[in-house]
Amino acid sequence: MASSVEHKKPLFRNINAEEDDPEVTEIESLCVNCEKQGMTRLFFTKIPFFREVIVSSFKCEHCGNSNAELQPAGRIQDKGVKYTVRITNVKDLNRQFVQTDTATVSIPELDFEAPPNKGALTTVEGIIDRVIEGLNQDQILRRIQHPDDAAKIDTFIGKLEQLKTCQQPFHMVVDDPSGNSFIENPFAPSSDPESKVVHYKRTKAQDAALGLQEQVEEAPREDAPQEFHAKDEVLMFPSNCPGCNSPCQVNMKLVAIPHFKEVVIMALNCDACGLRDTEVKGGGGIESKGRKIILKITDVSDLSRDVLRSEMCCVNIPELDFSTEMSGSAGKFTTLEGLLDDLTTQLRATNPFMMGDSGQKDKISQIDEFCDKLDKIKSGENLDVHIVLDDMTGNSYLQNLYAPESDPNMTVDEYERTFEQNEELGLNNMNTENYQG
Repeated sequence: MASSVEHKKPLFRNINAEEDDPEVTEIESLCVNCEKQGMTRLFFTKIPFFREVIVSSFKCEHCGNSNAELQPAGRIQDKGVKYTVRITNVKDLNRQFVQTDTATVSIPELDFEAPPNKGALTTVEGIIDRVIEGLNQDQILRRIQHPDDAAKIDTFIGKLEQLKTCQQPFHMVVDDPSGNSFIENPFAPSSDPESKVVHYKRTKAQDAALGLQEQVEEAPREDAPQEFHAKDEVLMFPSNCPGCNSPCQVNMKLVAIPHFKEVVIMALNCDACGLRDTEVKGGGGIESKGRKIILKITDVSDLSRDVLRSEMCCVNIPELDFSTEMSGSAGKFTTLEGLLDDLTTQLRATNPFMMGDSGQKDKISQIDEFCDKLDKIKSGENLDVHIVLDDMTGNSYLQNLYAPESDPNMTVDEYERTFEQNEELGLNNMNTENYQG
């Protein structure tokens, strides 16, 4: 008798030439050319630049008509992302660029904004060329019917062509509510001095445009229990795996961290691809002040200290001249060793252009060299370093082994946020006067 337990496979898998069953789905489709039935073949896979994608190929045996498309199928991120890159020289035009079909591209110096278009893997120069190509499409007819408009467009195309000479610096701004667009950082693992990355909370209109609907809370039933103790309950709800997009279950629990605050921990375990992931949300709101935690590592045992890193926390290692931007991703409750592992993973995952066969060897070597330095810290070979957690929301935490006494190797400084930081957190326009909960 056949076993009732089947081996689950991820919905989106890496392309593997040795795989016997790539699971290509075939669907009969109407040919728009001859209006007879053709065949569409769908393949779900993962590639480095676009995460999960759907490759579709159509062919009509009757008239020979065929076409192929690539559509992004990755999960929509928890927050949108906005890249602002200053282009100063011709080398910057070669920055590689992933644009999804929900991203807008603008050039403030020309007061120009391109609406969302088909997803593409290109460069900054390639984006400019796509805009020029789009503007040139109907110019022949436009010069006959609307010569004044055509002249204005020709003038604007000339300005776009001038950008490619980089005689004057300009900015390229990419705003993607889905959070899946990406612009290469050629300075990795160091921060990019010519780039600013902001992760933001989407508006209701943006959620609606992405097909995300608000969950409507059900009215309590009469037979529902009268009391609910969140600290004693583990809540479970269905979700999709961020790794392979297969259905899975998320467990959520409220936990109190000693000498800090309550946090919400969500854990995911995917049976299809084996991914295990945790996410931490602060149980309270944004603190009145930012917090900077500085720890000098003096012993291997320091690597076992508990760490709560919020989504707005920057991690710095001054001795390695290393600094991260705000993660923009979910918060995490781990150890100091786990935090260093995450940094290694982030360096590779957020710089896909430097990985694989198409990666630049010098850049790959640079990333590998830095990861080796992180490995030496984890192994105890290099302990003469400081770990700095800078969180302008005040919601990050590093375990004090001497609590409730002060830790001689750790300092915790609270600071007043700047106007720009409060603006980024949406606090400047928040009115709490005469508020009654």
